[in-house]
Amino acid sequence: MTLYPPNQLKRKLSAGEPALGYWLSLNSLAGTEMAAGAGWDWLLLDMEHSIHDVESVESHVLAAHHGGEAELVVRLPSIDPVLVKQLLDGGVRSFMFPFVQTIEEARLAVESTRYPPWGVRGFSGTTRANRYGRDTDYLKTYGDEVCVIVQIETPQAVANIAAYGTVEGIDAMLIGANDLAANMGHLGDTRHPEVVRTVEAAGQAIRATGRAAGFQFFDERAAHLLRQGFTLAAVGGDLHTMSVGMAQRLSDLRR
Repeated sequence: MTLYPPNQLKRKLSAGEPALGYWLSLNSLAGTEMAAGAGWDWLLLDMEHSIHDVESVESHVLAAHHGGEAELVVRLPSIDPVLVKQLLDGGVRSFMFPFVQTIEEARLAVESTRYPPWGVRGFSGTTRANRYGRDTDYLKTYGDEVCVIVQIETPQAVANIAAYGTVEGIDAMLIGANDLAANMGHLGDTRHPEVVRTVEAAGQAIRATGRAAGFQFFDERAAHLLRQGFTLAAVGGDLHTMSVGMAQRLSDLRR
């Protein structure tokens, strides 16, 4: 018996099916629990731009598991095999790696999630991941449930998309449009025509590798990119929901 059901996010991406995701930045356990049961396919817990440590991530893993069926993806601060090891042992199985620039970094991202001889993950026989030793098939099956997403955030990364596609174990590549725009000389302007063209071309390049293409847009661009064939879709988030919802409520009452 395994602790978690099959990773439906990984299966959707492999099948080319859209997976709608919700971005979690507020470090609210109640928010994570509610989002997990709201019908989203996946949630993104952001360690890169939010204040989290291993212990707080562990709490969100449990909140998400208690709240519903959405797959919890953790975005790491960097490609850090030691941190990945700790989070895997704590029950995380889906990861987003930011700012992947080279084929070596792409390989390290995958290797950090695998035991030898396929990777560098350290071994512990008693963790939440293997149900504290009761899941006797874990070492044979764990790789079937691990999902690895790398982020494309610079022109260099865009140029390396085809190479990343040769790395076995990468399930998806998500284009970080804000950082991509900044690194193209258009800080804060993801609607610049050059950025728009690059995002769409990068999406085509990702799909050509057979990997799922992803984005993070909480506006009308989401539907457009889904029609183009992007499937890993971050289309909402707690900060956005609160800021937009508060402003709209106040505006409605002051009319």
